[in-house]
Amino acid sequence: MRRPLRAHRSTAELTAFLPTIDEAPRDVGTLRAVVRRPAVGEREVLEVGHLDVDEGLVGDTWVARGSRRMPDGSAHPDMQLNLMSHRLVEFLAQDPEREALAGDQMFLDLDLSHDHLPAWSELHIGGPGGAVVVVTDQPHNGCGKFIARYGKDAMAFVNGPEGKPRRLRGLCARVARPGPVRPGDEVVVVRPGT
Repeated sequence: MRRPLRAHRSTAELTAFLPTIDEAPRDVGTLRAVVRRPAVGEREVLEVGHLDVDEGLVGDTWVARGSRRMPDGSAHPDMQLNLMSHRLVEFLAQDPEREALAGDQMFLDLDLSHDHLPAWSELHIGGPGGAVVVVTDQPHNGCGKFIARYGKDAMAFVNGPEGKPRRLRGLCARVARPGPVRPGDEVVVVRPGT
């Protein structure tokens, strides 16, 4: 038996939730979930994901999907991974089984805002010698699927004046050092020039 879906979050609810988003860690956070997209419309929540410099998240369809931002339609190298705030997706989804529907591969408890995580910052995952991903300057705006899953108010909010500076829809990244990543791994921020 399918459980009934709750109503999508309203703009007022999202606005009221902002203080919780703004309390996210800034320098050392936590990887909460790793999700692979093996085919269109499919999601696999992983206990261990493997990041690869060429493939992104191994077994994900990033390469096959390509990008309209590339002249030849190939996969954009600065869009290997999509990372999103776990606090926000948990709030939007209202059910743990609906969190993976966002379409992002990694969900973090970390301040993803432009102010605290500028482009070309590194995220060191899983301790010394672990995987490293680099935040790129490619925007991550979401699509019609995000509206279908979380509502028009959510899409307008994450792309609006409160959401854009905080990167509420998430960010794009690429793998700089390969390695395994697991929910619960520590995520250490290294900003450019530090």
